[in-house]
Amino acid sequence: KYVILGLRGGLYDPDDLSWAIDQGITIISTDKFYEIGIKETLKIINNVLANTPTYFTFDIDGIDPAYAPGTGTPEVGGINVREAQMIIRDLCDLNFIGADVVEVSPPFDVNNMTSLVGATIAFEILCTMTKTN
Repeated sequence: KYVILGLRGGLYDPDDLSWAIDQGITIISTDKFYEIGIKETLKIINNVLANTPTYFTFDIDGIDPAYAPGTGTPEVGGINVREAQMIIRDLCDLNFIGADVVEVSPPFDVNNMTSLVGATIAFEILCTMTKTN
């Protein structure tokens, strides 16, 4: 079971995601996230991953570069930090077995903004993991 939330950016072909979807990967693009909202997004994630040992990878470039510019692949149109916190906090019923925060690149950071966001996201994940069943 696999969920990708926040995918955005240019695709080279309309079928770029077809293989992943055919393999059973649930993809919620940023456009879809804003279309259906946080509550519906969380329902989907919780339904797909319920009763499943779950590893949580948070890619910092899912956050809009206005809030986290220090990443190797900045892509405008991402979610904001508050939305990320709300999403993470609502995943407390999942069976997390591990997690990481990736793609923070201090050489590209501005005033340590991305480092602060990355540390905050890691803290949120750890707090959420302690609330899991």
